[in-house]
Amino acid sequence: MIHKLLVANRGEIALRVFRAARDLGMATVAVVAPDDKGSLHARSADETVEIASYLFSEEHIRAAKHSGADAIHPGYGFLAESPDFAEAVNAAELTWVGPPPEALRAGGDKLEAKRIAHEAGAPVVPAGEPGEIGFPLVVKAAAGGGGRGMRVVRDPSELDEALEAARREAKAAFGDDRVFCERFVERPRHVEIQLLADAQGTILGLGERECSIQRRHQKVLEESPSPAVDETLRRAISDAAVAFARAIGYESAGTAEFMVDGRDFWFLELNGRIQVEHPVTELVTGVDLVQAQLRVAAGERLDVRSDPRGHAVEVRLYAEDPRTFFPQTGRIDRLRLPESVRVDAGVAEGDEIGLAYDPMIAKLIAHGTTRNEAFDRLGDALKQTEVDGVRTNLPFLRWLVAHPVVRAGDTTTAFLIEHPPLSPTPARVATTPWRTPFRLNLSSPVSTTPPDVDAPAASHIGAAGSQSSVIAPMPGTVIRLLVGAGDAVRARQPLVVLEAMKMETPLTSPYDAVVRAVHVAEGDRVAGGTVLVELEE
Repeated sequence: MIHKLLVANRGEIALRVFRAARDLGMATVAVVAPDDKGSLHARSADETVEIASYLFSEEHIRAAKHSGADAIHPGYGFLAESPDFAEAVNAAELTWVGPPPEALRAGGDKLEAKRIAHEAGAPVVPAGEPGEIGFPLVVKAAAGGGGRGMRVVRDPSELDEALEAARREAKAAFGDDRVFCERFVERPRHVEIQLLADAQGTILGLGERECSIQRRHQKVLEESPSPAVDETLRRAISDAAVAFARAIGYESAGTAEFMVDGRDFWFLELNGRIQVEHPVTELVTGVDLVQAQLRVAAGERLDVRSDPRGHAVEVRLYAEDPRTFFPQTGRIDRLRLPESVRVDAGVAEGDEIGLAYDPMIAKLIAHGTTRNEAFDRLGDALKQTEVDGVRTNLPFLRWLVAHPVVRAGDTTTAFLIEHPPLSPTPARVATTPWRTPFRLNLSSPVSTTPPDVDAPAASHIGAAGSQSSVIAPMPGTVIRLLVGAGDAVRARQPLVVLEAMKMETPLTSPYDAVVRAVHVAEGDRVAGGTVLVELEE
């Protein structure tokens, strides 16, 4: 049995694990970094221990020993998929709430995972040298996901810069700069299977989640079941996911991610942890996935009674610009969250949203007997939501949930490219002729530059001879300065690369110009709105 549980994480997921633990009669311990002492999770556990950093595994183990905790749950992100952390927890004679280190190591390396998946009978997208794959291709981090270390390359001339940027992001996010190249699949759906497994060999697939609507390769809206998956296809994808999990000796909750088009699907990767979007599966199946994790960690056999019913949909309320998705900072002066749907919040009114941590405020999850009912309930809940003091993506979420293409279930990973945030919505949904036939490396009829990447960051664009200032759209660190005073630059040429939340954002010239002045150097930390470069025509 687990008597006292330490959660080696912060924010919304820490609060979620605390609730599950208390329902099982466990005491809870929060950890808090020095710059995060006022956070909601730190004042919500039975006791709190200060640590030097959330990223230091030894600090979590020290805190567990200090508080008398006998188990550690890593939440998601940070150390959740670290086999070294799992091994260290076990070596400290604490219970690790997660997959075995060997399974994390096999599933966490994307190249090794693709090899195992192929041997287990799951189709995979070809990977290899750029000359073998052809263009377009996608550069990916071998050690992680979430969009970090990922770059789409459409022309050989872009490859070197993409590889360099991907390695930097991968190193910053995962401590591992290995990257690989994979054939780029145009406009797929992103579908994932929820896995649950115990130490006695039981492995269950608890249905799929549709996660195609994404920005910067990070999910925006998730739903279950997928409107594009019928029972036959569901069984085929689920069988592939379970076969992969069995091949690596998986235990605990996890997610196998796939790209889907029509009746074709390809294994993407394994997420060896609880997912941000796990509540949609919980509402549809009636299974508390976090409690199941805790029971499995305690050595219990899975005793899950799943009877999938209805439909669930989730959106993530962030402190971010509703058009560009750049993170925002500030104090939440007013926060009104709806009571008509499930809300998993990570902050409270009066809390501060800073640059150092993920700016998610809350997840809103609605359930209904039908898909339309679930979306209607979520739309009503978003109308009831109020946030003052910090800019949020609430206008975008309201636009998204009401969008006719979304309501028709006709979305792919290209949705926000074809329908930029807050753009006018069509009166009706048109047929998408590119869906048939499907091609790998299909030539794209529209720009595939995500709306929040490589966007000009000029304060204004005047007539010929006027000046324009390229400003920081968010707080961050200047990691690359690509121009100097007097340089001639082309329209959309990268000038500065900012890093925030371990993601890089290139800021580009709005037009052909000459650099009049540069006001920053590499390594500078800048606030949102800071003038970085001045241009003149």
